[in-house]
Amino acid sequence: MQYLCLIFESEALAAQRDEQANMALIQEYGKFTEEIEATGNHIGGEALMPTETATTVRVRNGETLITDGPFAETKEQLGGYYLIEAATLDDAISIAAKIPSAKDGCVEVRPVMKFE
Repeated sequence: MQYLCLIFESEALAAQRDEQANMALIQEYGKFTEEIEATGNHIGGEALMPTETATTVRVRNGETLITDGPFAETKEQLGGYYLIEAATLDDAISIAAKIPSAKDGCVEVRPVMKFE
């Protein structure tokens, strides 16, 4: 089954990291990605630009409403994702627990709905 691992972290906390800490985190992500590619669990994933670059779109009564920024104010922002393959939710949780930002933020694990 496919699972989407949504990676949340405080952008304010991330902004406080120095260059050395950022490089170390990037290396951790590289290692993690290599590991899940080697095990066959990796389907895809990307980092996202900061929330200040987001645009929220709503359609109400046929009118398209556009708002700069994310849809809600939160302490932690969506910073990226991995789409993984795992046999069970427990397996997906084990994989998500190894995502580097899980140490300072959180990772939401959601099964992907398949329409047939």
